[in-house]
Amino acid sequence: MKNSRCVLRNLAVLAGMDCAATLGGKLFAALGVPETNIVVLYLFAVLLVARLTQGYRYGILASVTSLLCFNFYFTAPYHTFAVNDPSYLITFFVMLVTSLLTSAMTTKEKILTRQANERGEESRILYMLSSRLSDAADTEQVLGVALDSVSKLLQADAGCVYLGGQGQPISLQQVGGQIIHRRVEDAGELRARFTDLRTEYLAGEEGFSYPICDQDRLMAVLTVAPKVSRQELADKSRLLHVVLENVAMALGRIEVTEARIRDRENMERERERANMLRAISHDLRTPLSGIMGSSEMLMDMTDKDDRRQPLLRGIYQDADWLREMVENILSLTRLQDGRLSVHKEPQAIEEIIGSAVTRLERSWPDREIQVETPEEFRLVPMDAGLIQQVLTNLLENALKHTTPGEEVRLCARYTGTDLEVTVQDEGEGIAPQDLPHLFQLFYTATCRSTDARRGIGLGLTICQTVVRAHGGTITARNRTDRQGAEFTFTLPLQGENHHVSGTDSCD
Repeated sequence: MKNSRCVLRNLAVLAGMDCAATLGGKLFAALGVPETNIVVLYLFAVLLVARLTQGYRYGILASVTSLLCFNFYFTAPYHTFAVNDPSYLITFFVMLVTSLLTSAMTTKEKILTRQANERGEESRILYMLSSRLSDAADTEQVLGVALDSVSKLLQADAGCVYLGGQGQPISLQQVGGQIIHRRVEDAGELRARFTDLRTEYLAGEEGFSYPICDQDRLMAVLTVAPKVSRQELADKSRLLHVVLENVAMALGRIEVTEARIRDRENMERERERANMLRAISHDLRTPLSGIMGSSEMLMDMTDKDDRRQPLLRGIYQDADWLREMVENILSLTRLQDGRLSVHKEPQAIEEIIGSAVTRLERSWPDREIQVETPEEFRLVPMDAGLIQQVLTNLLENALKHTTPGEEVRLCARYTGTDLEVTVQDEGEGIAPQDLPHLFQLFYTATCRSTDARRGIGLGLTICQTVVRAHGGTITARNRTDRQGAEFTFTLPLQGENHHVSGTDSCD
């Protein structure tokens, strides 16, 4: 319908210009003006038709009709298309060529002018879009700018659904110049429809929907009202895609900014938590040491058969457990702050094992630990204090998850390029659902042992961090020969290691 009106308008302009030129020619003829001026008048009419109509065809048609009108009204015999004077044929030819060239040049100039104006308008739109997008502080503002730009570009309402990010989808709809929020019915179905879309857009009852993607990741879907024709979309396709690309980059920038803010907030919370844990742990150290010292002194001053002896032993063991937890918390804060430094020196693993077992004997006097060390004596580069803490945590973990009648064994051996240390027990073993998470921070395994309830999930995390800092590995699994758990860590045999023959020693 719109095209038909445009054609009728152009034909009306053509007919009007020919009529005006003919009437002007009649006036010139009545005044005795030479015929060459009438020809110029028709050429001027062709120029105006080419300027006021769209496309080349109306200018060409005006050139032909002007020639026919001049022949019909101003050459003898009049009011016929016959020509008595052959010289008029040359006039007609020159007039036609001149009209065609004038029409073509005028139309070309008009097209170039329109294209220049469109490029200028596009540049203005893109500049305003970039400026407004750079000022947008959140996702809703970016979507609002996108809707406003697209609606002005296509002269139609638009809507946009944001599907990226970690929160709920955001849906905005522009209606009559106002932006309203809408509820997203099925975000998953919307993602499925537009992920890996092979066409430029999807046409539906709501309109034409375009995906907004950033690096092949679907971020949003923009929908244009159905009153826009496909031809208009095709004409504005390049600019529309530039707008969508700018919107995608702005959404990506907002996501990165929000992620940085979240990371900064998480880091601040972790820092505050670490400071709190460090302060509490330091404050607990002194009274715990006093409690342990006093209870140990009272145990030495009390007869073994005294009924207060178990009470004092329980006080000492609980205080020692709290001390171990405080040490683990302090180690954790040093790990999180990056202040845990490894000072490797050649050490004998037998001495480290002996220190760890002796330390545990105070808290577990009724338990035995079977120890196997390699026959060959070597000095292995390690931080003695950190590796002793690893051994203490692993052995104490095994003791907590076993009863007095179940064996706990520690075995150390050399495997060519590594020192391998294994701690085994005959307890319940590790539940399958716990295996992937054992070394996660604050993770506690699900078990039935009443002793194992005392723990906050720090020991194994610290063990893993210390062993990795030494360049080694640590693993956990259930034993294959019998019931129980098995923890194994390795340390590389690097540096200057001294080989000295020795004898096998066991506890």
